[in-house]
Amino acid sequence: MSRSFVKRCLFYFVGLIIMSIGVAMQVKGFVMGLAPWDVLHFGLWQSVGLTFGSWAVIIGIGIVIATSLMVKALPKGGVYVNLLTIGAFIDFFVWLLPDVESWPAQAVYFTLGVFVAAFGSAFYMTPNLGAGPRDSLMLVLVVKFNLRMARARFLMELIVTVFGVILGGPVFIGTILIVLFYGRIIEMFFPYTRELLIRFIGYNDPKIIQFK
Repeated sequence: MSRSFVKRCLFYFVGLIIMSIGVAMQVKGFVMGLAPWDVLHFGLWQSVGLTFGSWAVIIGIGIVIATSLMVKALPKGGVYVNLLTIGAFIDFFVWLLPDVESWPAQAVYFTLGVFVAAFGSAFYMTPNLGAGPRDSLMLVLVVKFNLRMARARFLMELIVTVFGVILGGPVFIGTILIVLFYGRIIEMFFPYTRELLIRFIGYNDPKIIQFK
């Protein structure tokens, strides 16, 4: 096992943790609404039961199956790591982070959470070990339909938001802003996360993901 692969795995794992913290921050600041997928998870949590993280895993399994059928191939190993750990990470940080009551404090929580989650998404996708179920679906849309990442993210999350609203998930201005701009924020972070990983590894490993 090469040192580069070990370092890519470590980078991937740290990215998952960062992204989980960002999602948990958005949950704590849900007065602003939630990210589209989290609107769906929240609606299922409140209307059906289980936990927020459990629904993140269950929906993720469905997406993995769907994307595997679309590309006619099994996903990379990192997808399974993401699928099995992300729900527990989110539940842990939702439990760990303090609750806030005031609207301004929740707005700050949510806004910071969006940027933290976007940075975490770019961070863990950069090593090219397999994106999580939702990001894998986005990447499939980018490749199959020759879309920019921001456009693929917008279409995917617009549809998810509609289903989340039907289930009673919290939607407000924050949700709309994420639908419109979250993909662009992730794109914005990729050059920086790629440079960080190159410096961490020590050279420009050709296996590191690149985007147009």
